Amino acid sequence: MNFRRARREEPEINLIPFIDVLLVVLIFLMLSTTYSKFTELQVSLPVAQAEPLRDRPREIVVTVAADGRYALDGQALDGRSVDLLAAAMAAAAGTAAGGPDGGPSVVVSADATAAHQAVINVLDAARRAGLTRVTFATQAGTDTAAPGR
Repeated sequence: MNFRRARREEPEINLIPFIDVLLVVLIFLMLSTTYSKFTELQVSLPVAQAEPLRDRPREIVVTVAADGRYALDGQALDGRSVDLLAAAMAAAAGTAAGGPDGGPSVVVSADATAAHQAVINVLDAARRAGLTRVTFATQAGTDTAAPGR
């Protein structure tokens, strides 16, 4: 009879395969980063001196004041109705020379404190006058913090 206790062997972690994998990954990363500078393309872009566009479509500038008054190409309109504005825009579009793809474009230059409805009225009048190209004029602002900051 054998009354001696069996000795338990401590489990061992073999680090050699782990080190082998890390070395392979390290070699792969070293080789791939050294070739990255050779894979860049050196591109020399062409230079062209083009003339400015001669056939630029006319712009109809609609200015909206803070109190809701309208001005069309610098001329103040008497009323504030959408029908009056649409008629004035249609008249201005009829005298405007159309561009290669249609009529003139409408530039809405509204005051920052103008009512939203006044700007929507300009868009509605442009639609009624058949003018589909509408853009908004903005002013390049300075980098100031928002109020309350």
